[in-house]
Amino acid sequence: MSTRPLFGLAGVLLSVLISDTNDVVTAVALPELQGALGIGHDAGTWIESLYLSAQPLGMAISAWFIPTLTVRRWALIVIAFVGATSALLPFSPNVEAFYALRVLQGFAGGLMTPILLSVSLALLPPTQRIYGLALYALTATFVPYLAASVVAFWQDVLAWDFVFYQAVPGCAVGFLLAWYGFPPDEPQYGRFEQFDWRAVVLIAVGGGSLITMLYQGDRFDWFNSPTICVLALVSAVCLPLLVVNEWHHPLPFLKIQLLGRRNFCYGLVALFLFIVTTQAAGPVPVNFLIQVQGFRPLQAHLVTLEVAALQLLWLPLLALLLDREEVDARLVTVLGVGCIVLGCVGASNVDGMWYAAQFYPWQVLQSAGQAMVVMPLLLLATNTVKKKEEGPFASANFNFVRSIGEGVGIWLIGLIQRWRGNLHYNRIADQAGLDRWRTAQAAEVLRREPPVLTDDMVRTSGGLARFARAVQQQADIMTYSDKYLILAAIVGALAVIVALLPKRTMPPRIELSQ
Repeated sequence: MSTRPLFGLAGVLLSVLISDTNDVVTAVALPELQGALGIGHDAGTWIESLYLSAQPLGMAISAWFIPTLTVRRWALIVIAFVGATSALLPFSPNVEAFYALRVLQGFAGGLMTPILLSVSLALLPPTQRIYGLALYALTATFVPYLAASVVAFWQDVLAWDFVFYQAVPGCAVGFLLAWYGFPPDEPQYGRFEQFDWRAVVLIAVGGGSLITMLYQGDRFDWFNSPTICVLALVSAVCLPLLVVNEWHHPLPFLKIQLLGRRNFCYGLVALFLFIVTTQAAGPVPVNFLIQVQGFRPLQAHLVTLEVAALQLLWLPLLALLLDREEVDARLVTVLGVGCIVLGCVGASNVDGMWYAAQFYPWQVLQSAGQAMVVMPLLLLATNTVKKKEEGPFASANFNFVRSIGEGVGIWLIGLIQRWRGNLHYNRIADQAGLDRWRTAQAAEVLRREPPVLTDDMVRTSGGLARFARAVQQQADIMTYSDKYLILAAIVGALAVIVALLPKRTMPPRIELSQ
């Protein structure tokens, strides 16, 4: 095999890393963006919501364009698209223009990620393809944690603009590597005669409505809002129609028939659960340190940087391990699930005395577990792809499910926060109210503070406000503990899925017929 295509693969990988960084920009820099645009919290939520809503369309259709326009043309177009949308965002004249560019940026990010998996399956020989899967696994386990730290660095050290400008040099280098590495090929423009326009509309409307509903549901009070009811109805109509359309279309974006292969279907379901849990669990320690302990984003994201750095160790080791014939990938997956569950259960002991150091050992376990789960799952599903022309379909199915899983993960963590957070706050407030005088007069209710009340007056200025914050803090701590326990239960479902698979479903190497 010529080494030149590896430069193209490196360019795509770099561009995917840059693109996925844009996915977490608003989660970290939202307060600065709100201040720069002069908008409040409600308007600010649409900055991230619109990005996520545009991703499913890009994830679904990108792989179709690879054989149509060739890898070289399509990779160069998408890399330039990602860089251009990122560079233009800081120059938005108003919030409406910012929203529009954010939609385009989300669509560009959705187009970028599937190229990596498609190129890895197509270019790498069978003996090295498992390492291509390790590169793709980086986008699910490495990028989200690293990107959060990078964005925190830019906004804390320089300015909010740089969270978007950072994409420009990375995309420029990726563009040059892809231009040099991928050889020119002959496009198949005749495929446009069978372009699936109905699927484009159904994915854009149905997938976008579903993600918007999941992200904005809490703010709109769910089905008490006509907006949420309309979004739910639209997604409930469009997504089943999408399945029917793709089943019968001669050249679909999503090949539904692949779900008839047992291992592929199990792999997609397990990958969906994995994406949901990692998307939900990733921000938990950071949010705890910022919300409860008052850390700045740059300080808090050292916890996630640890997970990102360890992925550079775990994923190559897992690729080497799974490349051996005697290794049962089912056992590796179960051990990975055990590490994640143990890490979540350990972190559920969080209390008001926890700082970054207390999270480190449990983050190490979760980091190792994520690598041990995602690599066998990718191997499981892609091993069912026996023909080279099925590679783009597998990539589209994978990434479309991944984009939906990211939205469900955000919904899940918001649901836990609302239900369990309200429960804990109400119970603590009720108990304090039932015995309010003894509670407010007791010493050390608040650490290093005198009693809130004496018999006839407020003991200290602002004492009642600090007491209210202490009640809220304890409710938050208990809610974070519940988040870890619920996520541990969901991850445990992966072990059940793996247990249903026969022993030799995941041979170490993938052989694609030409």
